[in-house]
Amino acid sequence: MPNTTPLWLFDLDNTLHNASHAIFPAINANMNVFMTKVLQEQGLPADQAAVNEMRQRYWRLYGATLMGMVQHHQVRPEDFLRDAHDFKDLVNMIRAERGLLQLLRRLPGRKILLTNAPLQYSRDVVRHLGLQRHFDKHISIESMRVHGQLRPKPSRQMLRKLLARERVPGRRCILVEDTVMNLKSAKQLGLRTAWVTQYLRGNPQVSSADQRRQLTMQPAYVDVKVKSVRRLTAHLGKLAGL
Repeated sequence: MPNTTPLWLFDLDNTLHNASHAIFPAINANMNVFMTKVLQEQGLPADQAAVNEMRQRYWRLYGATLMGMVQHHQVRPEDFLRDAHDFKDLVNMIRAERGLLQLLRRLPGRKILLTNAPLQYSRDVVRHLGLQRHFDKHISIESMRVHGQLRPKPSRQMLRKLLARERVPGRRCILVEDTVMNLKSAKQLGLRTAWVTQYLRGNPQVSSADQRRQLTMQPAYVDVKVKSVRRLTAHLGKLAGL
């Protein structure tokens, strides 16, 4: 009989915890400091408005500000990631709802953490949440490479490579995400998609107008829209064919 066990791909920030509360604002501030220094060294406009606009534009274009800084300003990814995720007290910045451990136990199939965050930071968050044992693999941005080049979400090339490596067809995979552009790429490869929305409000990466619009929409490439990951078990029929 064919193997029908689902494979869950879980995002981390604003999916399994509330990064909008303190972590995203701190990351943005850290990015701004790093970007200001780079732009000044390159003789480019480096006032706060220019830096904010560039940070948000690169995030919209590439799914990660890092990619814009690598492609257009030749920064080293490890330098950018290190400085952007430099926190004095990460543990006290983390906010998450209860019941995540029980949720992962109740979802049938394997689980992989798939995050555009760096390894050390994402490992620290997952350990603090007590979820590390429930993920078969932990795929951070550093390991999202295709032919040696960084290809983070929403890269279809990266997702296609992941599916091939795991020997799983797209129809057996579910991507659980807060970012719609990542879900769109996944759906184009045949994955099932779950959109988590409870931390959209207050996300400094998304404008207030887009936050309001997204809270009332459900694109065709989203199979299930839930406020919380804890609601995933109510949609197993649609997501996992169970």
